[in-house]
Amino acid sequence: MALANISWCRMLMSDYECMIPTTRSSAYDRSTYTTDRQEFYVRFKGPEETPFQGGIWKVHVELPDQYPYKSPSIGFVNRIFHPNIDELSGSVCLDVINQTWSPMFDMINIFEVFLPQLLRYPNPTDPLNGEAAALLMREPKSYDAKVKEYVSRYASKEAADDAGAESDSDSEMSSVGSFGDDDDQEPAGQMEEV
Repeated sequence: MALANISWCRMLMSDYECMIPTTRSSAYDRSTYTTDRQEFYVRFKGPEETPFQGGIWKVHVELPDQYPYKSPSIGFVNRIFHPNIDELSGSVCLDVINQTWSPMFDMINIFEVFLPQLLRYPNPTDPLNGEAAALLMREPKSYDAKVKEYVSRYASKEAADDAGAESDSDSEMSSVGSFGDDDDQEPAGQMEEV
């Protein structure tokens, strides 16, 4: 099942840079995939013409065994200032992912439609980050300035690469689509129980 998800990810997410986590000791290794936890990270760019423009975030994606019938778990790893994203945990409050998910949606919908629209049109009346929600409602220009400050401090390519590094020091970004038939490495392997 995981091998099929990796092939699927390779095909559908070819426009995105992804990291596939393996064991704690080897951090991120493109030669070994987890088989019991279908998870990966995607490098996500802030939408144009928003205060998030120019930002790059590392987004954690975990596919449940029932995917696509059950929604994936999505979370920002590096910090982002947004009313509907918890600043510390990176949890995303988005109805289409959390409540109204349908098997007709896929990862491309999440990264090309749902997340960009969430960043473009925050909902301060249903916040995970009360400070961001209050600032957006009271002082929209100050909110935009704070978002831009967070983008410059926490959403550079280096910050995205380093996000989560306190627990995994040897991370490597790679394109899921970069694995060719001529690679000497196996594209799938067994993960030992930790």
